[in-house]
Amino acid sequence: MNTQNPANNNFTPIVSTPMGSLQAYIDFANKISVLSNDEETQLIQQMRDGDIEAARRLILAHLRFVIHVARSYQGYGLGLGDLIQEGNVGLMEAVKRFNPDANVRLVTFAVYWIKSKINDFILKNWRIVKIATTKSHKKLFFNLRSMKRNWFDEKDVQYICDTLKVTKKDVNTMIERLFANDTQIVDDYEEEALPQTLSLLGDRSYAPDQEAPFDSKTVDAMHQALNELDERSELIIRARWLNESAKATLVDLSKQLGVSHERVRQLEQEALSKLKQKLNRV
Repeated sequence: MNTQNPANNNFTPIVSTPMGSLQAYIDFANKISVLSNDEETQLIQQMRDGDIEAARRLILAHLRFVIHVARSYQGYGLGLGDLIQEGNVGLMEAVKRFNPDANVRLVTFAVYWIKSKINDFILKNWRIVKIATTKSHKKLFFNLRSMKRNWFDEKDVQYICDTLKVTKKDVNTMIERLFANDTQIVDDYEEEALPQTLSLLGDRSYAPDQEAPFDSKTVDAMHQALNELDERSELIIRARWLNESAKATLVDLSKQLGVSHERVRQLEQEALSKLKQKLNRV
């Protein structure tokens, strides 16, 4: 039996999709049947035995999910096609790394890698939009945009104040601005469009009227710092600070990683400290 996972090779040649318009690609992806649990299990086993066609079918069956995730990241002035492309890279990475013995579906595992690749792409290419009246409000926007209102208890507000070095008044004002039902902060941004970014990005000073992307050195430093974290710490940071749909709790991560929630908190603080030190040297 061939134990080499074909996903360790370049998937590009085996993932053939129609050329043409983005809509044609989306239509193509949506016509591919979703795999049942039994079908997925069989294909994964075949892939582990060296079947390239099985790997291709696994990827193709999940293209529609990548599109679904990519759409939730629209609003940065970045093309949906580019977001989908980055998400597909994450999907391929997920297939390569997937452990079928983990007792979860591939899509559950893949969502982290899809979002990770899209997040990295956005961090390199996003634009700062004038959505706030003060510098402190502006830097809060990118950290609070997709958080749920009921997340913000007194401890959360105090943590944000300490991390971003802003006042409680600024935090509460921005929370109200972000979630007011009768206020649309940015007309071109849908309600769910912006995932939060690391609070550490808020520590970087930039002019209130700045419209250009973040200083390239800052973005590059953040990207490099994330890559230098160990896999467990990076997972915690992304799940806690770079997840646009639901911020993972310490309890959730403790179950996922098999450690106490206090240990997760310690790992998070250590990772944040490392990232901050990296940015402070820029």
